[in-house]
Amino acid sequence: MKTFSIEELRTLVEKGTGLCTSIYMPTHRTGAESRQDPTRLKNLLREAEKHLVDRGLRTTQVREMLGPAESLVRDDLFWLHQSDSLAVFIAEGFFSYYRLPLVIDELSLTTDGYFHLKPLLPIFTNGQYYVLALSMKHVRLLQATRFSVTEVKLEDDVPLSLEEALKYDDPERQTQFHTPQPVGYRGAEQAAAFHGHGVGIDDRKPDIMRFFTLVDAGVRQRLKDEKAPLILACVDYLYPLYAKVNDYPGLLERWVPGNPDGIGTPELQKRSWPLVETHFQQARQWAMERYWDLAGTGRTSTDLAEIVIAAHGGRIDELFVALEVERWGTYDPDTASVEVHGEAMPVHRDLLDLAAIQTILHNGSVYAVSGAGMPDKSDMVAIFRY
Repeated sequence: MKTFSIEELRTLVEKGTGLCTSIYMPTHRTGAESRQDPTRLKNLLREAEKHLVDRGLRTTQVREMLGPAESLVRDDLFWLHQSDSLAVFIAEGFFSYYRLPLVIDELSLTTDGYFHLKPLLPIFTNGQYYVLALSMKHVRLLQATRFSVTEVKLEDDVPLSLEEALKYDDPERQTQFHTPQPVGYRGAEQAAAFHGHGVGIDDRKPDIMRFFTLVDAGVRQRLKDEKAPLILACVDYLYPLYAKVNDYPGLLERWVPGNPDGIGTPELQKRSWPLVETHFQQARQWAMERYWDLAGTGRTSTDLAEIVIAAHGGRIDELFVALEVERWGTYDPDTASVEVHGEAMPVHRDLLDLAAIQTILHNGSVYAVSGAGMPDKSDMVAIFRY
């Protein structure tokens, strides 16, 4: 599964040229309703076709643009592996889709010069995190929110067990294993049996550290440019060993205790959320206190135009955005000028959305909160890096 990351967000911003179609729809992992999902996508594509023709494209152009998405409708295997929502993005010469771990309302929207990305912001603002379920026999990386969880596939060169790590590290040690699975088999229910000497943790520590170093490299590759928290699910004595080799900045100093091998994915999400929720609450509270400490020093702003310009320049460290508020206007990157308008027009953007996306792309933190939860009486509040 292709994980939606900051790098994917950056690609959509860069590819948003000409007429851009953004399609969102909730999906179902199993059950009778899942059989209706292909039809729902087909109907949304029909809406997109009408929008594109109304905007002046020829029928042949439209069919060529929508062709890759149309093929998904007929792909039975594709619909067997869904998450909570599906997002599809189409422009001339560009097509991409993502399975998302949050429920998004159905929408088919065609815009000029950009993809509609606001429904994706909760992935980066309202509690997305990762769980690394780690034991000697299995490794699982999960992408989760408060309400959902999806397993993320690591690259093929990441060992998913200690035995596999030792095989890759020293081919001669392959004689120490026996397994009924074919070479290269990953995710087997029955793990290979290890017959090396020394069963104590101290005796095995060098091998374990080598294993964890390889896992950490794979996690960092998968989560590059991410700031989402990472929480381990492991027996207590493994946490300090993994923490010693960890190079991902979001690893939390708390973990889900116990061997995760016998714990299902939904249960891991249930056990991990309370630990991560505390982290999110503390981070937002710290940012709010920091805003009041810096207010009046030139390091903060509630001015929409100033914030949009600063976001594009990478100056925003933390940004508070009011939920369910839209402020329409335009931004000209050539002149770094902002115009705010009272209502939406085809060429206008939601400037709150625009500032939030740019803050995320420049590795700032965004907090989407209710109006009552804003640190100041404004739709948007920024803390500048300098």
